[in-house]
Formats: sequence, C-alpha cells, structure tokens
Amino acid sequence: MKNIFSILFLSLGICTFSQQVENMETILNDKISIRALEVYDHKVWYSGTDSKFGFVDLKDSKNQKQIRLSEDKLQFRTLGQDKNSFYVINIESPARFFKIDKKELKAQIVFRDTAKTAFYDALHFVNDKLAYTFSDADQDHLLKLAVYRDGKWGMLKNKVVLNEGEAAFAASNTNISSSKKYMWIATGGKSSRIVRMNLKDESFEIFNTPFVQGASSQGMYSIDFYDDFGVAVGGDYTKQNANVNNIAMTYDGGKTWQTQASGQNAGYMTCVKIKPGSKGKEMIAVGDQHISYTSDFGKTWKKISDEKGFFVCQWIDGNTVVFAGNSRIALMKLKF
Repeated sequence: MKNIFSILFLSLGICTFSQQVENMETILNDKISIRALEVYDHKVWYSGTDSKFGFVDLKDSKNQKQIRLSEDKLQFRTLGQDKNSFYVINIESPARFFKIDKKELKAQIVFRDTAKTAFYDALHFVNDKLAYTFSDADQDHLLKLAVYRDGKWGMLKNKVVLNEGEAAFAASNTNISSSKKYMWIATGGKSSRIVRMNLKDESFEIFNTPFVQGASSQGMYSIDFYDDFGVAVGGDYTKQNANVNNIAMTYDGGKTWQTQASGQNAGYMTCVKIKPGSKGKEMIAVGDQHISYTSDFGKTWKKISDEKGFFVCQWIDGNTVVFAGNSRIALMKLKF
C-alpha cells in the first residue's frame, strides 16, 4: 500500500522490563529503513532503502557486508530465499525482481513488472522451489500475484477481486504466510480480509474478519500460522495507541477469526512471529512504539519493551529475537 510514512527513531532503555528482557544489543547502525529480514548461515540478511542489501554475522557483528543492488535509490520491502539465492523486489513501478547469489553476492534482474500499478507488498517462499509475491491491485481491482516455480518467475492468473480501497501494507514482509496446505494473504484499508489459496490447485477463497478497517491506514499488517492456527496483528498507523480490534486469532485455517485483547494491548503492530516449537502458544510482536509478548495463544499481551522504530522481527532461537527498522538492527535476549 502506498501510504509511506516517516517515524522518528528514539532509543529508550528497557530496564523497566528486565524480568523478561535480558538485554538488547545493536548489531548494525546505518542510514536505512529495513522492513524485511531473513536468517541464513548464522547471519541476519536484510534489504532496505537506497537499494541496500547486506548481512550481519550473528557470531561476530563486526563481520558484516552491504552492497547496493542498483544505482537508483530503490526501496526494498521484500526479501526471500531458496537454497542458492536471495530475492528482493522494489516497491513502485517498474518492479524489478533481483536474484542475489548467496556465495558471491552477485545480483541480476530476472523479472520485471512494468505496470503503472505495480507495488509489491510482500514475498514468501513456501519451499525452495515455490514462492509467491503480490502487488497492490490493478485498475480492475484484481489481486496481482507473481509465482516462482521451477526456477522462473511469472504472473499467476487468478480472479480474486478486491473491494474498492482494499489493498495491503508493505510494512514487514509478513502479511503473507503458508502451511502444508494453504497460503494466506492479509489485506487492509477499507476492507481487511484473508485471501486463502489452496497450494494443491491454486484455488482461492476470501474470508471476512472482525479486524479494524474502513480507512486506508487500518487493517491487518502481519500474519503468522502454525497449521490451522493463525494470528493477525495491525491497527491504524495514524493512531499508534489505538488498540481495539487490532489482534485476531483463527483456529480453522483462516475461515473464522476472533478478536483478542481488544482494548487491552499496546496498540498498533507491524509484525508478529510465532515462537519456534510453541505451536502458537508463544508469540512476539513489534510496533513502531513497543515490543509485546504473549504466552497464551494471544489471549493476553504484555508490553516487554518501549523500544521505538522497529518494523520487523524474526526468531533466531527460542530465546533470541532479531529486530530491524529505522536505522538499526538489534538482537534481544529473552529470559523466561
């Protein structure tokens, strides 16, 4: 979604929440906005503004490298990987699909979308051989998807029609998720719904949600799934403290959703991640103004940090989470 906004980065201490946060260490400082992360080879890989792409070593943060994928000042809000390569797509038209070799970090453009409406919100690899990415809808309100199959990119034909003013947020590359059976896409704006695709035959279903919606700044920003259990977070980025109908859960693969902790959470969130091995019981979420945690399948949430300016997070292991956003990447150690 083309609602691009600026957020002032402030670094605040986290001693208030020392009962759950052991420490937070900044491992990268740079003039960059980061909204997509991947973990590979004991390194955190990122893409961001000014055509920047790079990594920071988790074992030795001094071991880091950054390259520019284009002389143009492109904005990347997507990042994915298969066995041998990383893939990034810039927002806005023309959309260039970059492939970066993992060994030599040499990049090439392998696909283009020159449509004026091209604005790719998220990229997700189901496995090493299959990936999907989606753009804001075209003039006919059709959801636009590209598919990576058998080593090649191409456009996926579908008849998923979005409502007027319904799109998606390029906030953290996490409003798309998958399981063995399905892939889900979360929309936002005047309508905030779940698009579910059957991976076997690429057929689509659309489900309504009770999520806050109706304005271009409202809706689901991030989803994550474990089998048929799923979580969605978001809200309204123009009203950071608004916390009504901004968290929801599903137990039937996205067909029905129930709001959780409505009016009882820290507000707008851009990314949520289920803790590995917890089967959905434990999750961490980040918003521009806070980091929050749940240990009861999302029924209740506790703010564990007032750190600001983060957009995306990823679990490294059961006790470590990496965060990225405005001007830095940081590692948080949790204790339970």
